[in-house]
Amino acid sequence: MRVNEKSRARRTSFRRAVLEVVSRIPPGRVTTYGLISRALGFPRGARNVGMALARSSEFGDFPCHRVVNRDGELSGAWAFGHPEVMRQLLEEEGVLFIAEARVDLDVCLWEPPDLSELLRPPETEPARKYREPNRGEAPR
Repeated sequence: MRVNEKSRARRTSFRRAVLEVVSRIPPGRVTTYGLISRALGFPRGARNVGMALARSSEFGDFPCHRVVNRDGELSGAWAFGHPEVMRQLLEEEGVLFIAEARVDLDVCLWEPPDLSELLRPPETEPARKYREPNRGEAPR
């Protein structure tokens, strides 16, 4: 596998892990880009979460409207055509707002559990160590 193919596979794996977390956000609750990245074992990867969500339509329909920035602002709202669309989707689920485009995180925040295992490679058998053949010795 080439470097570009490995990199692409890693990005796709990360996107799918992000979308797995997003699919677990309960209706009426929101989470942040940073909390998703921390749950996946990347505490400084909030921007990568945003990029993964921007391409979410490639993988299906997910409740991406439930992801806000760390201040509760609808920072990705233009992805829905207009910020009012995202606000309406959240209000229909019962999410409370404290300002025009700011969710009440004290009431509506959902913190995802540690899901870093979603990005761990599958367990494989440890590589067998090479043993020099016995030269001149009788086999055991």
